[in-house]
Amino acid sequence: MKILNILYTTVIGISLVASSCSKSKFADINTDPNRPATVTTPTILVTAEKQLLNALRSEEVSLRGAQLFSQYFAQNIYTDQSRYQIPTSYSDNYWTATYKALNNLNDIIKLNTNESTKAIAAAGTAGTNANQIAIARILKSYAFQSLTDVFGNIPYESYGNKDADFEALQQDPDNLTPKYASQEKIYKDILNELQQAADTLTKYTTATTFGAADIIYKGSNASWAKFANSLRLRIANRIKAKDAALAATHIADAIKKGVFTANSDNAVFKYSKTPPNEAPLFRATVTANRKDFAVSNVLIEALQGTRGPFKIADPRLSKFAKPTSSGNAYFGQPYGLPLAAGNLFPVDKISLPSDAINAADYGEVLLEYAEVAFLLAENNNWDQTNYEKGTRASLEKWGVSQEDINSYISKLPPASKENILSQKYLALFNQSIEAWSEIRRTGYPLFLIKKGDITWSGTIDGKPVTYTFNPEVGDAIPSRLLYPLKEQSTNKANYQAALAQQGDDVINTKVWWNK
Repeated sequence: MKILNILYTTVIGISLVASSCSKSKFADINTDPNRPATVTTPTILVTAEKQLLNALRSEEVSLRGAQLFSQYFAQNIYTDQSRYQIPTSYSDNYWTATYKALNNLNDIIKLNTNESTKAIAAAGTAGTNANQIAIARILKSYAFQSLTDVFGNIPYESYGNKDADFEALQQDPDNLTPKYASQEKIYKDILNELQQAADTLTKYTTATTFGAADIIYKGSNASWAKFANSLRLRIANRIKAKDAALAATHIADAIKKGVFTANSDNAVFKYSKTPPNEAPLFRATVTANRKDFAVSNVLIEALQGTRGPFKIADPRLSKFAKPTSSGNAYFGQPYGLPLAAGNLFPVDKISLPSDAINAADYGEVLLEYAEVAFLLAENNNWDQTNYEKGTRASLEKWGVSQEDINSYISKLPPASKENILSQKYLALFNQSIEAWSEIRRTGYPLFLIKKGDITWSGTIDGKPVTYTFNPEVGDAIPSRLLYPLKEQSTNKANYQAALAQQGDDVINTKVWWNK
């Protein structure tokens, strides 16, 4: 596998300049003074942040993958992906795009560790070498966690651990055959990476790093440290069933050192209203003028209080979906209909994503306070206080009025495992891979449509018709995606070694933390 180190141009108001070089004795003549040989680290960072979010929320892995697996969306014409028929090209594109972002983040680390470049890297408002490295390690951890949650064993690289299996981002750009690290090793190393990065940034919380080039936190070291601790809480919680002692140690340490306590802490990458920097969903639906993805009946009915444990109207309904254009009611597209019934409902009869969800300048969430509160509730024996805090935080994030928030929370059923994880599911709307991962980990919410369930029942041409959900591939929500086809040919030996350890390259092979 050749991992390309590519910087995209025209990124969030920062124009990247390509390096030029000459090996001849005419170097001075051939060198353009307006095209410097070294790209600044803030420029690399903004490129990497955008590459990473573009990959995580791309049409292939998000809209046509994890958003459908989580049953937030449903297809209203072609329903193949809703029934788990996933083209391998989706894996190819997500894999390649994420590793491009990882290579750029690794370049930040290289520039800040190489004796010939570290002084230049720390010049101006970029921040110290140590702090730049710490932020790059956090984003790398986030990217690798998402990759391993999608595929399982993957090529991985660590800053602080020189394990022989960690060779994804080697110095040699022609390394076509990196080893695959086990998910267990990856998860445990990411916990250490995040701990060390957060500890570094905590020493300099009043300082800034990368400045305005950092779209997520505008260079705030204190915010990045909280993000690292909160992400460590998420990751440690995911492996409790596999290594309870290690998970407990990291959970306690992350909480002690400071996790999110309000929506102002949320890690958000906000896109631009102007091309080519609009949000991925906007480009996939509005720009492409496509209306074949609607909000699912599962989500609409849960918000209406007719599905699941919450028998009350949820004020987030109007934030997530539009009423049908032929009336003033909400109607979710029935999830997972057979192909012959995919166009059963005209587009004016179903609820499409809201303008807030489909905004060009949508703020894509990497992690938010509501999720942290629900994690704290889970680790405090499913307590009422964090249950209400998480629900309130989600409602506030979506702009619900305080009056409606108080009314909704007063009507909630008491805290329990089902109720907390069901509220967490609602809060993770549009955070596709994480929502899918939590469904795989917990089995909640229980109200998702399963094989054999009725997805729609009604009358067509005067005749009663009932459609049940029958996946094309597998019997349940996919446990992973298939590896890219190029890995099977270019990196065959390591690909086969990964399968020997993990299981067959099929969508129902469970990843390590889910076995």
